[in-house]
Amino acid sequence: MDKVIQYYSHFDEWGRLDREPIEFLVNGHHIQSHLPNHGRVLDIGAGPGKYSIELARRGYQVSLADFTPRLVDIAKLKAEEAGVASRFDGFHVADARDLSLFSDGEFDASLMLGPLYHLQQAQDRSRAAKELYRVTKPGGVVFVAFMSRIRLFTTSVHYPEAWKPNDSAAGLTEFFQTGAFNHKDEGRFTGAYYYDIEGIKPFMESHGFECVKLIGSSSVAGGMSAEQWDYWRLRGEGEYCRVLQLLIEASESPYILGTSSHLLYIGRKG
Repeated sequence: MDKVIQYYSHFDEWGRLDREPIEFLVNGHHIQSHLPNHGRVLDIGAGPGKYSIELARRGYQVSLADFTPRLVDIAKLKAEEAGVASRFDGFHVADARDLSLFSDGEFDASLMLGPLYHLQQAQDRSRAAKELYRVTKPGGVVFVAFMSRIRLFTTSVHYPEAWKPNDSAAGLTEFFQTGAFNHKDEGRFTGAYYYDIEGIKPFMESHGFECVKLIGSSSVAGGMSAEQWDYWRLRGEGEYCRVLQLLIEASESPYILGTSSHLLYIGRKG
C-alpha cells in the first residue's frame, strides 16, 4: 500500500476528473438520484474530495477519509475554497479496511470510489466491504467503484507497450486468471485488482448488500480525446447538454459495462 500513497502523492486526481468529465458527471447523476434527501454521508477513498464537495454543496453533512495524507490535505483546502468546509464533520487519514474511527450504522449513505480496486488481496477487499457494511445504516445506500478486467485486457491488447507486463500472451493470461495488475514501468498507475463484471454483484451480496444497479461510469465516451469533446462543445450549450444527457442514459445499459474502465455499483445495506 506504500505505492498507493507514493502514486497519489504526485498524481493530479482532481485534474483527472476534469480531463475525463464523463466519469464525474455520470457518477454524480446516479449518486444524487439515489441519495436520501438529506443526511450524513461517508466518502472513504475520497481522494481530493471532488465528490464530497459537491455533496456538501447540496446540503449533506460529509465525513471525508482517504489513505493518502496529501489528498486529505488537498480536499480540506478545496472545501475551504468552495465555502463548504462547515458541512464536513472531518477530514481523516484512514484505511478502508479499518474504519474504527466511525461508529456502527453512523451514515445514511457511504461512498467507496477507489479502495476496492486498490486492494489486491481477497481478504483485504472483504475487510473493506465488511467495514462499509458496518458503518452504513440499515437500508442505507452505498456507491462502490470497481475496475473492469475485460476493459484492461482490451486496452492492453491495443496498447501493449504501455501496459507491461500485459505485452505478452503469458502476461495477459496471468492477468486474466488473477485480476491483479502491477505495472512494470515506474511511476505508472499503482497496482490494482480488476474485477470480472459478473462477480461484482455476488461479491457485494456476500457482504450483506442488495444490488440496485450497476452502471458504466465512462458510458460510451471514456476514450474520447479533448478534440472529440470540443466538437460537441462547439455545437452550442444546448446540444452539448443534450449529448451529455444521452451519455448518462446510455451508462445504464448492461451491454457497455465491458467498455467502461470504471463501474459504479449502487446497493443497499440489507
